[in-house]
Amino acid sequence: MRLILPFLLNSLLNFAVGLLVAKALGPSEYGRFMLALAIAVVVQTLVFDWLRLAATRFYSERDRRERPQIRATLDSAFAALAAVAVVLALAIWTLRPALPIASDLAALAIGVSLANALFDFATAIVRARFQDRAYAVLVIAKNSLALLLTVGGAFLFHSAKVALVGMMISVAGCLVAGRRTLMEPDTGFGRSEGALMRRFLAYGLPIIFAAVLYQLVPLANRTLLSHVDGFAQVGLLSLAFETGVRIVGAIGSAIDVVLFQIAVRAEQTDGAEAARAQISRNLGAVFAIVLPAVAGAWLILPSFEALFVPESFRGAYGRYFTLMTPGLFAFAMMNYGVNTAFQLAHRLTPLVLAAFIAFFADFLALALLPPTADATRFALAQSISSMSGLVALVAMLFLLEPMWPRARDILGAAAATGAMLATGLVLRGLPPGATTLALQIGMGAAIYAALAYALDVAGLRGVARARLSEEQSRLENV
Repeated sequence: MRLILPFLLNSLLNFAVGLLVAKALGPSEYGRFMLALAIAVVVQTLVFDWLRLAATRFYSERDRRERPQIRATLDSAFAALAAVAVVLALAIWTLRPALPIASDLAALAIGVSLANALFDFATAIVRARFQDRAYAVLVIAKNSLALLLTVGGAFLFHSAKVALVGMMISVAGCLVAGRRTLMEPDTGFGRSEGALMRRFLAYGLPIIFAAVLYQLVPLANRTLLSHVDGFAQVGLLSLAFETGVRIVGAIGSAIDVVLFQIAVRAEQTDGAEAARAQISRNLGAVFAIVLPAVAGAWLILPSFEALFVPESFRGAYGRYFTLMTPGLFAFAMMNYGVNTAFQLAHRLTPLVLAAFIAFFADFLALALLPPTADATRFALAQSISSMSGLVALVAMLFLLEPMWPRARDILGAAAATGAMLATGLVLRGLPPGATTLALQIGMGAAIYAALAYALDVAGLRGVARARLSEEQSRLENV
């Protein structure tokens, strides 16, 4: 469970880096930066992410000792793909083909995709082995360097290109810091196995295809918006979307990073039924975390905007964040809840079908919604897209894989969130600021936790009693 702390630290530092880069670059240059990052995310997912997924799913401490060919196969595949990415980036930089964005930004986007993929692959390796300390070293090193290089470069040069270069160098530096943990004996490329590579690819491709379809939505929206209303609107929309995704993503994935590995371990030790039972419990836990997180993020929005959002982004930030709130909930529930049920069941076609529905829902919404003078239409379309995907995925879960959370978890979380909202709306009328923010967070968390405990949402009472019993035993043995 200690793995959650460095994961949350990673998310918090990423969040801070994003806000500081936005402040340094301003809306227009930040729009270019975020469009390049959207391209990087799609390239990373499409080319490299199947290796991260395979490491999370098929690699463990026991495999490290007994089956070094797994790591050798993962490493050799990554090296080959990295070489292709480098050649492609250099070709774009040199030949400068006609692209929706400048060629140098496109080349840097590929470089960032490679750097981020390398970091995610490295952290997946240590996560799969539950190496909390190694994970923390990688996270702290990367984000410390990002604060220095990415943010520092943005403030000094006010350039999206310099910020992107800083991101790449920060990853290289963190991997140097963690090289001893990442290096493994007996995992040379000669030990890689084609059969294993095909197995990893077969497992990852449906998940990747679905993820790319979802990621194409913000990429396409930002590209269209840049042509319709300019890069400044892209920057305004992107900051609201990215900070929202980071908030719910940090909270949801901090739990999922442990829960999914527990389900995988249950499958390995106790069989498929035990894994299915664990996933059902996970779904309730993720819902009970994501729902109040999204509602709470909206409640504190005025104070958060006043305290942390760069002045040139204010106003538009709150408007776009509010419009995308339903989509943020859907994003978190799909990625950290429902998707894992299908992954453990080895039924991945529903993920692709739901992604197709979300993809086309976005463009249908853009076609049907009335044009606006700003990015309002695009913010609404992104929410409609994500909600459509979640509804489709839940419907298929009901029909194909009856892994359902307890009704107590869903209804209890909804009731506790409603009580939190009722109190928070009163506090939302206070002048925005640090005091209001502290009151909203403190009272909201206390009300939700008290009701969640009383209703035993996600087995909270049992967890709290077990922790208390452990602490009492520890004190008695001192």
